[in-house]
Amino acid sequence: MRKYFGTDGIRRIANTELTPELVYKVAKAGAYVLSKHTDHTPTILIGRDTRISGTLIESAMVAGFLSYGANVKLLGVIPTPAVAYLTRKLNADASVVISASHNTYEFNGIKYFSNKGMKIPDTLEEEIEEVMDSGKLDELMAVNDKIGISEYALDLIDEYVYFFRKHFDDVIEKNSKDDFIVGIDTANGATSFIAEKVFKTLGIKYKIINNHPDGININQNCGSTHLEGLKKFVLDNQLSLGVAYDGDGDRCLAIDEKGNEIDGDKLLAIISSNLKEKRKLKKDTIVATVMSNLGLNKYTRDNGLELLQTKVGDRYVLEEMLKEGFNLGGEQSGHIILLDYNPTGDGILTSLMLIKAILETNKKASELGDMIKLYPQVLINAKVDSDKKYDYDKDTSIREAIEKLEKEFAGNGRVLIRASGTEPLVRVMIEGEDQEYITKKAQEIVDLLEEKLK
Repeated sequence: MRKYFGTDGIRRIANTELTPELVYKVAKAGAYVLSKHTDHTPTILIGRDTRISGTLIESAMVAGFLSYGANVKLLGVIPTPAVAYLTRKLNADASVVISASHNTYEFNGIKYFSNKGMKIPDTLEEEIEEVMDSGKLDELMAVNDKIGISEYALDLIDEYVYFFRKHFDDVIEKNSKDDFIVGIDTANGATSFIAEKVFKTLGIKYKIINNHPDGININQNCGSTHLEGLKKFVLDNQLSLGVAYDGDGDRCLAIDEKGNEIDGDKLLAIISSNLKEKRKLKKDTIVATVMSNLGLNKYTRDNGLELLQTKVGDRYVLEEMLKEGFNLGGEQSGHIILLDYNPTGDGILTSLMLIKAILETNKKASELGDMIKLYPQVLINAKVDSDKKYDYDKDTSIREAIEKLEKEFAGNGRVLIRASGTEPLVRVMIEGEDQEYITKKAQEIVDLLEEKLK
């Protein structure tokens, strides 16, 4: 069990749990682990979102990197996928994003990327933790002319804007419509400034909300985790589409012109259909997680596609894609990975792929969303003893209750139980055709879990 890293880097309350002292150690150990095989002075990029604690964490990270002897380029406020893209573009040795993604402002986090612009695997995170706790940090001390230097490189964000222009300028111009207007919700986060720049550069008409970050309003009743405001904005302004990003810009969810949500599963269906038509969907396969809706499974089966499912986490989706040579994968939450473009979830890229599909097919967003029928889902957390949360599959009565329900569904529903990686919780997710029935059954299993795993 890892001590500091969770399912998506390190994420804690800034300055009390994620202290400058801890960040300094994470930076120094990370610089060592990620660059120990290089024969040159390593260069590390740092990007952050708009949280008030961002510059505090950034300062501690810079100190750790420079103390080790690494050079640093500070990218400022920038989306996570832009950092991943620039890491490869500049041949940097590693990069870090300071963000707590969709969490509220008091949290912050650290995500490491390798020189290939990919989130580092569990094994490297474990190695960083070992170095942090081994007493070796004191030895990793640069002296004299070996101390690293840092520089601001805020203009590099223009390289990311050019990336979108290069890939989408022609197709948007060819298929543009005067009455096609997109609503954009940037969650007062890392896409607050660049999203508008990208849409303006591509000539896409838009109206934008939640793009005035103040350090504490990131994800506050806005963005991909709070779609109510965007839905109202789309309907009130009679927009063609609404797109919402999360705090660090690696997720995208959408609202169609009727106010219906287009979640990650629907996005995967729409984008896969567009790619398949152009014979660009590698091996006619989508990679998703076990949390994906049963409807995505049926959609792929009915349309001659394959669906591979991994454990929860976009890093595991990416690992499967790389291993087998697939180019489309993602999560229900809106992490969509388009490997032909970028090796991480990219909210702006995902929204442009959706817009491209709408314009090329000359269909409304709602028509494309209707190509997949999603089953009702319910997710309830059982509060259990932290030491017992992984024992749910060892209890006979719990196992029998799950097996009985799965038999009842007979293929038209499913039960998924998994322990939280960070909290004393067991998550119960049930899918089926009747919302009221699956909610009742989920609560019954939660009650049983809480009784047996106290």
